[in-house]
Amino acid sequence: MKTISKFFTGIVIVSSVLFAESCKINPELGANNVELPPPTDGAPAAPAIGAVYSRLNDLVGQYGYQALQEHSSDELLGPTRGTDWDDFGTWRRLHLHTWGPDHNQINDVWNQINGSLFQTTLAAELLSGQAKAEGQFLRSFFRLLSADLYGVVQSRSATAPARAIPNVLPRAAAIDSIIAELESAVAGLPAFNGTNRNVATKEAAWALLAKCYLNKAVYKANPSSPAGPYSFAAADMNKVIQYCDLVDANPLLDVDTYYWDNFSWVNSTASSENIFVRRNADGINIQWAYRMGAHYNQAPGGWNGFTTLSNFYNSFDSSDIRKRDTLAGNITFSGGDASVYYTGSASLTSYNRLTGINAGFILGQVRGPKNQKIGNQLVDLKDRSGNPLIITTTVSPFFNNEVSGIRINKFPFNPLLSDPGSSPNDFPFLRFADVRLMKAEAILRGGTATLGETAASIVDGIRARRGISASIGTMDLIKMLAERGREMYLEGWRRNDLIRFGVFNEPDQARTNKSDGYKVVYPIPTIALSSNPNLKQNFGY
Repeated sequence: MKTISKFFTGIVIVSSVLFAESCKINPELGANNVELPPPTDGAPAAPAIGAVYSRLNDLVGQYGYQALQEHSSDELLGPTRGTDWDDFGTWRRLHLHTWGPDHNQINDVWNQINGSLFQTTLAAELLSGQAKAEGQFLRSFFRLLSADLYGVVQSRSATAPARAIPNVLPRAAAIDSIIAELESAVAGLPAFNGTNRNVATKEAAWALLAKCYLNKAVYKANPSSPAGPYSFAAADMNKVIQYCDLVDANPLLDVDTYYWDNFSWVNSTASSENIFVRRNADGINIQWAYRMGAHYNQAPGGWNGFTTLSNFYNSFDSSDIRKRDTLAGNITFSGGDASVYYTGSASLTSYNRLTGINAGFILGQVRGPKNQKIGNQLVDLKDRSGNPLIITTTVSPFFNNEVSGIRINKFPFNPLLSDPGSSPNDFPFLRFADVRLMKAEAILRGGTATLGETAASIVDGIRARRGISASIGTMDLIKMLAERGREMYLEGWRRNDLIRFGVFNEPDQARTNKSDGYKVVYPIPTIALSSNPNLKQNFGY
């Protein structure tokens, strides 16, 4: 259970450190507040490329990058439940768009991304061969995140003196630089072969290039009116289609016939879609994606935190397995701590039969194994007061009870494991269904269709594999955004999508007023402004 008292200790420590450091530039971090080699070391050493990939770990978790991308959107909310999950308003401010340059997670993500830019620059400029190309891909990836979130990219060469002040690229220049580097890196990258999805490949670079061109109009907008309207050039949309088709040409990639192959504990081998991932074996776990929504009395128990909004939930067709699925059939129940956690009395027919819950969204009466022992008979669960544990649709950023809000279970973990953190779910950053949807959107925005496809035929092909037989009909941008939400929820792209479609600032159920347009870009943290005179605060802050 995450409570204000438990979180308080960490905040006090972090706040004390930040206060002390705000008075000076940390010589160990350098002018842009990122890690640097000691100045007496001379030229920096080239890093091992495997260590550079570990920078991706900062992007996986409920706190930080995922929070900035998801809590600010219409699909995720961190409701306060008594004293639980208030956390000094950090989640509430994100959803209500009331953040400022002092927001703790905005500051933390800035530091994480810029630390990653330093390490990836060393790889991109000091390594050679394939490792160099991988470093270029990783640097481009983090540069894109910096441009997307903060509207700027700090840049300096790997051999610059430790205290050199970084140059600052505005996002209009940054996106051109990102595209150029990715296009030059492709030749040095291996092809995707199904076993190398945790490293940069040609297909990962092409998928990222498609995302760059799709969002290019957003990044080229006037910094004083970053919310648009945006002008999507047909030439850019044709580049999106070109790169999507290059990914599509790999016969090992296809829209999976079973959606949950991409997210369950067997996704490292079962998925035919995950192009670029961070593997559990590489130092991350994504138990938060289950525990943040699960109640304390479920098995395994959760933290009773985040929810989705009923409007988002109601956008799904009732037959859509992305909304609800028992994980039956081709899910393998093996490799668990059976002697520790599993009684062996239940039939291994489905995830739902063992846990009482389903993949997707959780609403209504929650069931679970008696005495929270996997394999026991399923019973209706109670809340902490002994009342029926019935999850409701009603939720707000402020005052809630323990059953408020529809829960999300996007990454179900192996129920036979006593430690959910050891469930081997990969986290996908780039996925083939996203590539297909990007192509459909590019066609809608004026790109020339290829391979006899239309936006509707692409979307219908995906929906058919998600259990929806009816055609989506005549495609438009409203339907396109809704379909991206249904397909891509909790994968870290929703804020990016809402901005591109021009609706990020619109009210939702929990945010009753339209937010200011400048909020499509986060502020540069105050401490960063004090450390680099080349940085200027973003418009509106």
